[in-house]
Amino acid sequence: MKLNTLVLAAAALFAAPAFAHDDATLDAMAAPHGGQLRMSGAYHLELVLAKDARADAPAPVRVYLSDHGGKPMPVAGASASALLLSPAGKQSVVLAPAGDRLEGKARYAADPGMKVVVTLKLADGQTETARFEPFRPR
Repeated sequence: MKLNTLVLAAAALFAAPAFAHDDATLDAMAAPHGGQLRMSGAYHLELVLAKDARADAPAPVRVYLSDHGGKPMPVAGASASALLLSPAGKQSVVLAPAGDRLEGKARYAADPGMKVVVTLKLADGQTETARFEPFRPR
């Protein structure tokens, strides 16, 4: 009986972190740079788009990388792309290291129907992908 209890307790302990970082939980958290957080592998990715973006002018696309505890991770040597999918169409943006983040520019409108897929390639060759809905009401 004690062994079963121990096994169940261990399973609960190791399962808890997996549930702690689902999209709903991350959406309820305040992101450090005001964007939307998503988990990918051992990392949190924060996508920050301009809330006042209009399709007639380039606007920044920024991705910040942190560990599960929120500690910023270096982006030197990393590369990324963001696929912006909106009712107006789709476009791909190359993101390059810019200080503490990966950044690029694109023409997009702040549309609640927009979805973004970020593909990140780290300096060690590891690839991570995350899906966002940056303007969806929360």
